[in-house]
Amino acid sequence: MRLNHKTIIIIGASSGIGRQVALQLSKQDNNLVILARRENLLTFLSEDIINNGSRCLPIAADALCSQQMEGAVELAIDTFGIIDAALINVGDGPAFNMASTTANEVLHNMAINYNTLVYSLLPLIAAMKKQNYGLIAHTNSLAGFLGLPRQGPYSAAKAAGRMLMDTCRIELAQWNIKFLSLYPGFVATTRVSDDGIPAPFEISEYSAARHIIHAMEKEKQDYLFPLALRWLIRLARVLPKPIVATITKKMMS
Repeated sequence: MRLNHKTIIIIGASSGIGRQVALQLSKQDNNLVILARRENLLTFLSEDIINNGSRCLPIAADALCSQQMEGAVELAIDTFGIIDAALINVGDGPAFNMASTTANEVLHNMAINYNTLVYSLLPLIAAMKKQNYGLIAHTNSLAGFLGLPRQGPYSAAKAAGRMLMDTCRIELAQWNIKFLSLYPGFVATTRVSDDGIPAPFEISEYSAARHIIHAMEKEKQDYLFPLALRWLIRLARVLPKPIVATITKKMMS
């Protein structure tokens, strides 16, 4: 799928990777539906998208509210008639220590990273079943493959998202709906600039967006990046757990 002359919805577009994906796609003559909570940032982004030659529908909505997500997808369909592709790019990964955190903190972080996927996914699936095709991409994380130190709830939520997308890929194939799980490593966004967590092989937002657009256009199923971490994760999945734990602890300390 070449991502030009398409209608694309980006959930979590106001900043970071989502914003950069929207800006890059806006140079390819698309209809862009941009969604986030911060309406003022969406307004600024919408202006940039229009100046780059694409059409834009900004929608201020909370991905933790199923009704708002359903309404956003309905509005996108009413405006442009179809959704060719979607990027679900919502999440947060503050540092946690399982020796001192609370149950509410863990569950809230998991909701931000997993419930937002569910609330976004279901109305998109319903819309794409009617049109009998579409591509849904989800920004997961390489942390979804490993239980990283100080990232336990985040890793757990991302692992759950990975499994859910794998199931969707099988069950929705009859409607020609394709699913892409994106697994970035460390990306230099403003959100994580002062979280105190080491970030080996960190890449820029711009580079991350290029990877995401490439994977969407190639209609990958799973896409891990950058290359160095891709091979480290694949190696870690076959090594004994004590060895993986030792390596991970050294990388993240």
